This record gives sequence, structure tokens and C-alpha cells, in this order.
Amino acid sequence: MDAGFTIWFTGLPCSGKTTIAKELEIRLKKKGYLIVHLDGDDIRKKLNEDLGFTEGDRSENLRRVGHVIQLFNEKGINVLASFVSPTDKHRDIIRDVIKKIKIIYVKCSLKECERRDIKGMYKKARMGEIKEFTGISSPFEEPKNPDFIINTEIENLEESIEKILGNLEKLM
Repeated sequence: MDAGFTIWFTGLPCSGKTTIAKELEIRLKKKGYLIVHLDGDDIRKKLNEDLGFTEGDRSENLRRVGHVIQLFNEKGINVLASFVSPTDKHRDIIRDVIKKIKIIYVKCSLKECERRDIKGMYKKARMGEIKEFTGISSPFEEPKNPDFIINTEIENLEESIEKILGNLEKLM
């Protein structure tokens, strides 16, 4: 059995990571790929509910997720992962653990992410109700070396998906 691959989506909250990953999962399954989507919110609610958002907890969250994904990949299961992974240090952690990974930076301005925020998380963070919120009270570093960039501020969902599918061989 061939090892699977991982496409990791990083970006600010509300940048479009999960939306793109969910649609890409549907399209790749239709093409016959054995694929799963793992999302940061889901993992935090279940597997890593014991972790907060301190620097150490963020690193541990990604280390654990990386090992789970590597286990999937070793079994031939491809993974789409949508996680904020806010710093190059965090992205290096996952690159060290996952053998066959490509990182897509889902680029979107903070202003646009705040506009899209239907849960009101940014507003709560600005009011101090959410501590260590990425982009407000906790840093987000644009990746220095992503494998691919999707700009959801200027590309719609269909354009983003087509761009990824058109470059899928490079991302596998």
C-alpha cells in the first residue's frame, strides 16, 4: 500500500481553511481518493480538549495531530488538515512529524476575517472575553515557505478549489 499524503491548510481564523478543505474532500472522494478531513475545532473538542491556547498547548496540539495524521498516511489514507497553526515554529513541528506534507497558506486579511466571523469570536477577543486569540491577542505569522498560497480575499471558493486541483500533482 502506498503511503498517503497530507495537505495542511494554515491561516487566520475565518480565512476559509475549513470551507476549502471540506469542498476539496468532496471533490477528491469523487475522483476515488481515500481521504479524510481533520479540522482544528473538531480535534480541540474531542482529542485535545485538555489543551488551552498557550504557546506550549498550541505546540502540543499540533504535535499530537501530526502523529495522528502520520498514522493515517502510513495506512494509505490521505488527509486534509485545517488548523490555524499560527507560527513557523508550529508549522515546523508538523513538518517534522508528517513525512509527506504540503502546506497551503490560506491568505486573507485580518479585516476580512473579522467581517466573515459569524460566531463573533473576533469581537469577543477584542473585548477581552477570549484570551490568546490568533490575530488579536496572539500572533499569526505569515508562513515564510508555504508550498502553495490561496488568497480567499480575491479568489472565490470555486477558483480556490480549481487552483488546488490544477496543482494536485505538486501537492501530493
